[in-house]
Amino acid sequence: VQLQASGGGEVQAGGFLRLSCVASGRTFSYGFMGWFRQAPGKERELVATISSGGSTYYRDSVKGRFTISGDHAKNTVYLQMSRLNVDDTADYICAASMTRAASLRYRTNPANYHHWGQGTLVTVSS
Repeated sequence: VQLQASGGGEVQAGGFLRLSCVASGRTFSYGFMGWFRQAPGKERELVATISSGGSTYYRDSVKGRFTISGDHAKNTVYLQMSRLNVDDTADYICAASMTRAASLRYRTNPANYHHWGQGTLVTVSS
């Protein structure tokens, strides 16, 4: 299974970006996918996750600004980010699991993501 993230870049505070992550593999079909981010010198943190059924979760700092969506048929998830601020600067990494009907607690545990992609860098300037 390969995950390919794209859409990162440089943007001014208040701007927006849309990230995409495509999962490929002969028999892969995601049960849930998520976006993580890691800023320099900081630990990786979960930003948002979505299940194959469309159930979503957001960390508090991005609620109301970020929207995660998915196209299950295409094994693709998106992260629409708006009103970006400098604290959103990080390497954004997508991850996936084939586990179906997972609880929210399960989906918010990084250890339960079995497939990880490369990051796409988001830089927000003031």
